[in-house]
Amino acid sequence: MTVPWWALPAVLGVIVAMLAVDLFAHRRAHAIGMREAALWSGVWVTLGLAFGAVVWWWAGGEYAGQYYAGYLIEKSLAVDNVFVIAVIFSHFAVPARYQHRVLFYGVLGALVFRGVFIAAGSVLIASFAWILYVFGAFLVLTGVRMALHKDAEFDPSRSASLRLLRRLMPVTGEYHGSAFTVRQAGRWAATPLLAVLVVVEVSDIVFAVDSIPAVFAVTSEPFLVFTSNAFAILGLRAMYFLLAGLMHRFVYLKLGLSLVLVWVGVKMLLLDVYKIPTGLSLAVVAAILAVAVGASWAVTRSRQEPPAPLPAGEPDR
Repeated sequence: MTVPWWALPAVLGVIVAMLAVDLFAHRRAHAIGMREAALWSGVWVTLGLAFGAVVWWWAGGEYAGQYYAGYLIEKSLAVDNVFVIAVIFSHFAVPARYQHRVLFYGVLGALVFRGVFIAAGSVLIASFAWILYVFGAFLVLTGVRMALHKDAEFDPSRSASLRLLRRLMPVTGEYHGSAFTVRQAGRWAATPLLAVLVVVEVSDIVFAVDSIPAVFAVTSEPFLVFTSNAFAILGLRAMYFLLAGLMHRFVYLKLGLSLVLVWVGVKMLLLDVYKIPTGLSLAVVAAILAVAVGASWAVTRSRQEPPAPLPAGEPDR
C-alpha cells in the first residue's frame, strides 16, 4: 500500500478540526445527557465508517476491509475501557459536568501515545519479522487470561501512577471547578481532577498494549493501524456517556473480547501457514461481538437491577 506524503497530515487535520468542533460544542461545562451522547456517538461512528469508504475508493476493498477490521476490534476493546473509566469516575466522585473535560484530554493523550506505540511496533516488525509471533502469542495469552478473570475489578486506589503523582506534588482533597492544578500556600498542587486524568491516561496505555497488536494482526499497514485506532478512540467520550450506565447488561462482553483477542492472535500465529482472508477475519470478529452482546441483553432483559447512574460527584466548592 503506497501512502502519499500528504495523507497522514490530512487525516491529522481532520482529527484536529473535529476535536476543535467537539471542544467548542462543550465549551461550557455541563453533564452530558443520553440524547447528546447518542448524537455525538453517531457523528464519530459516521466519520469512522466514512473514512473506510475513502480507503475503499482510494486503495481498494482489501485495504478497506483491513481498516474496518481494525476499527471494529479497537471499537469493541474501547467498550471495556469505558467500564474502567466508569469505575475511576465513581471512585473519585468526579462531578458529571467535568467528566467530558477529563475524557477530552484523555483522548488527546491516547492519540499521542498510540501514535508512538504504532510507530515503535512498525519499526520492530520491519526489523524483526519474528516479533509477529510474539504479538500473536501475547494476544492468545491475554485473551485466555481475560476469559479466566472476567470478573476481576479495577481498583483505582491501587494505581501506581496515582502514588507517583502524590509523591511529585500534593493533591488537594476537594475539586476546584474544572482546574487540574491550583496554587496553595505558595506552591502548586494537583486537584483530584488531575489525579483522575493521570489514572485514565495510564489505563488507556494498558489497553493499548492489547489493542495495538490486535490491529496489527489484521493489517500490517501502519497508516491503517493508526487511522483505525484514531477514529475508534475519537468516539470514546460519547461512548462513555452512552454506555456507562448500562454496564450491568454486558455480562458476556469480557468473554467475547477474550475470544476476539484469541482469534486475532491465532490469525497472527498462522501467517506462514495460512493467511486468513480479511473478510473472514472481519466476519468472525463481528459475529463474536454480536453473539456476546445479544446473549448479554437476552440474559439480563428480565433483571430488575437498575442501570448504574453516572457518578454525579460532589457539589463545587
